[in-house]
Amino acid sequence: MVQNVLVNQAKITEAELADAAPMELRDGQVRLRLESFALTTNNVTYAATGFVIGYWTFFPSGIEGKGIVPVWGVARVVESRFADMPEGTRLYGFYPMGEELIIAPQQSAKGVFVDTSAHRAELPLVYNTYVCVRAGAVEDDYKRALLQPLLATSYLLFDWLMDNDRFGAEQIIIGSASSKTGLGLCKFLAEPETRPYRIVGLTSDSNRDFVEASGGCDQVLSYDEIEKLARVPSVYVDMAGNAAVKIRLHTHLANELRHSAAVGTSHWDKFAQPGSDLPGPKPRFFFAPEQIRKRREDWGPGVIEAQITAGWKRIATDADDWMDVKVHNGLNRAPEVYRAIAEGEASPREGHVIRL
Repeated sequence: MVQNVLVNQAKITEAELADAAPMELRDGQVRLRLESFALTTNNVTYAATGFVIGYWTFFPSGIEGKGIVPVWGVARVVESRFADMPEGTRLYGFYPMGEELIIAPQQSAKGVFVDTSAHRAELPLVYNTYVCVRAGAVEDDYKRALLQPLLATSYLLFDWLMDNDRFGAEQIIIGSASSKTGLGLCKFLAEPETRPYRIVGLTSDSNRDFVEASGGCDQVLSYDEIEKLARVPSVYVDMAGNAAVKIRLHTHLANELRHSAAVGTSHWDKFAQPGSDLPGPKPRFFFAPEQIRKRREDWGPGVIEAQITAGWKRIATDADDWMDVKVHNGLNRAPEVYRAIAEGEASPREGHVIRL
């Protein structure tokens, strides 16, 4: 038997271990056994938007009302019926929160493979891509799983804002700036030596000192201080999905708000669809794979991927200054850690890794 972590789709803070029968390997397939994976608010967003975006379909559980949340991590080939991927190969990529995954790999570039399994054929390429990684310091695996997906989204948000000339905004406001994706976006936005915009981070009062110390923001405000925002042309990038915060910010800025982007749902429990009477522009969901697709068309294959890799590694160089990696041994620890993150109990400084 193999184990997966099943999440209650109706109450996403509830998670439990469950046994499943191992699948038989077919020609052209490999069996991957997970070594480690990260748990962040990103995974909670996958659960919160599981039906809207389709994350529950990535790794079907086959059990009504229970789903498997995707995670980013590293796995090792333990059985292979694909000649170009021998046993022992280690792959970084998108996995179920569990012990193993079977894929049907096809090489797309040196050290890069795409899962061609039929049930994943319609998914964005980024979620079906697996990259060979060397055996070495496990700390590298941990930081990659914790930061690469989040900072990749941060970079794509930055690129999207620049691609759209910031929608003419003089002020870029990041909601839930203490999240790693929000923090990364602040840092990317702050990189240009000269810039025609200010960066404002919104966060809870308890996380304010952390965001200020992390750097990247010209101003940090708590959610209680939204009405202190300068009423100038602005863009709101919402990592939290808190409906009350969104309403107050839209009401305060009104027509000065040039664009409102919904990215994450770290405050998933306070999420609600905005009403038609919400002042300012209608919030629009930002889907990172769509920006990748656009840039591939603009620049050709491989260019945006190289920029993402260089970007997240650049921001991650000082990660030890703003992130404490917490390693939890055993899949049995995953439900507890996931629940704590989903209920907002985890510190923004912590990066949680499950090691199997």
